[in-house]
Amino acid sequence: MKWFMAILLMTSVLRAADTQPAGIDWKSWSNSVFEQAKQEHKFVLLDLGTQWCHWCHVMDTTTYADPKVIQLLGEKYIVVRADADARPDLASRYEDYGWPATIVFNADGDEIVKRRGYMPPKEMASMLEAIIADPTPGPSVQPAETIHYGIEQALSSTVLKTIVQRFNETYDKELGAWGHTQKFMDWDCEQWALRLACRGDHDADHMARPTLDVQLNLLDPAWGGVYQYSTDDDWHHAHFEKIMQMQAQNLRLYSLGYAQYHDPKYLRAAQEIQRFLKTFLLAHDGGFYTSQDADLIDGVHSADYFALDDAHRRARGIPRVDTHQYARENGWAITGLTALYEVSGDESALQQAKAAAQWVIEHRALAGGGFSHDTHDAAGPYLGDTLAMGQAFLELHIATADPQWLGRAQAAADFVIAHFLPAGDPGVMTSDIKSAGVFPPDRELDENVGVARWANLLFQYSHRKSDEQLAKTAMKYLATPQIALSRRVGVGGILLANDDLASPPLHVTVIAAHGNADAMILYRAALAAPTDYKLLEWIDPADPAAASYPHLAKPAAFVCTNNSCSAPLLTSEAVIQHVK
Repeated sequence: MKWFMAILLMTSVLRAADTQPAGIDWKSWSNSVFEQAKQEHKFVLLDLGTQWCHWCHVMDTTTYADPKVIQLLGEKYIVVRADADARPDLASRYEDYGWPATIVFNADGDEIVKRRGYMPPKEMASMLEAIIADPTPGPSVQPAETIHYGIEQALSSTVLKTIVQRFNETYDKELGAWGHTQKFMDWDCEQWALRLACRGDHDADHMARPTLDVQLNLLDPAWGGVYQYSTDDDWHHAHFEKIMQMQAQNLRLYSLGYAQYHDPKYLRAAQEIQRFLKTFLLAHDGGFYTSQDADLIDGVHSADYFALDDAHRRARGIPRVDTHQYARENGWAITGLTALYEVSGDESALQQAKAAAQWVIEHRALAGGGFSHDTHDAAGPYLGDTLAMGQAFLELHIATADPQWLGRAQAAADFVIAHFLPAGDPGVMTSDIKSAGVFPPDRELDENVGVARWANLLFQYSHRKSDEQLAKTAMKYLATPQIALSRRVGVGGILLANDDLASPPLHVTVIAAHGNADAMILYRAALAAPTDYKLLEWIDPADPAAASYPHLAKPAAFVCTNNSCSAPLLTSEAVIQHVK
């Protein structure tokens, strides 16, 4: 393994230089580029992409190598390149446009043009000339919508009805999953379908299980891991990049699917994703890398390469791995690995999760309980890192009943409250409210979904009013009709958040001395329950909280509601029966 990782690191370093096309004076994104643009009477062009992006590589080898494009850029433009994985603030602002995304600004920082995806040389040159001739903002730039925030902490019945309708209508009944053209498993929609199916909704069951099945088409048969998506409105034209969020969320969803359906192919899928993470994205120090490239050779489609087996791939080389170690991506990995441990009891998954958590604590921790993205953040700290680690800590606490992880999750919530909550309007900001970046901090829907769900579940464990209020603040933002109805597809997260805050989690309490082997069997049975929303407690008989439960000579579990608990459950079979 050590020789393989050495080659992998060398490949990453050597090929990283190839991502900067020759002939263009690329700048880093900062306030200074606009100062330079004013002095030189130029425009600013931002090329926003990632290291794993195939079409970003194609633009490098064609568009940004074209003599006319190079000439126009050199004469009239300050040209900026940013990595969307390294800059969550830019990624959240332009997530609907990439990757690659091309944005052109005037010297005052006002947008003139926003373009999505690959632009061939002639098209790029034509756009650059048109802007020089007439710098008036084009139709891609619209005035920001004024949001009228409400005070509701839940979706109105009318809005909820519309979102549920969109959830049902955007499901592809022929090919599975939500949406068309690009096929992949939308993890929030899949999780919502699983939750409804667990409640006995047969229509949701006929969405959840087929989607898990067809997503298997994007599982790499040689190396494990999942490709990002398939084009052409089918499941057979994969884009081969493997990014951490896709790995972690698929790992988590296949674990949930296995807990619900007990189908071994879902467990195998989760294990195959873990195998990929261990082989390619696990650093020698216990942290995780960010992604693996879609291309073996930049800009050259790699379908033939990925059709090969392991040995033949290695003979030709290994696609570049982005060896940045971001707190956010590590948090995602920890949560996925913890989910696998919960349903399988695989200690290796839990140990990998703990090691990654320790790495982030040692290398990315900030004073006050938060986390930086990288070693240095140009406009951070960013919400995504502290949120992902807060979620990871809470999941580690659930998996282990170790209070140290709960304490770290609480500290993360305190950091979010101190750094990302704006005065007045609801919602949580993507960047620190005092950020000195080019753009002022803004809100992002998915991150507010994450905060609402995490802080609400954290409140169930901590009973701290601050955690409850944080969840409600994020939910007020999501419940604003303009926000809640801003999407036609990908609405599962809003439905999950709304449902979480309106209903209690599955609540199981184990009464026994910590470390008791028989009690661990009971706790493990509760961990594997087919639900994504659960409150698991392990209380020592000497703890005052145990006084409200019967005193027994042996470990027992209790399944509780708001006003009652079950009779003592003394076997794992009894626990399983009660948590179905």
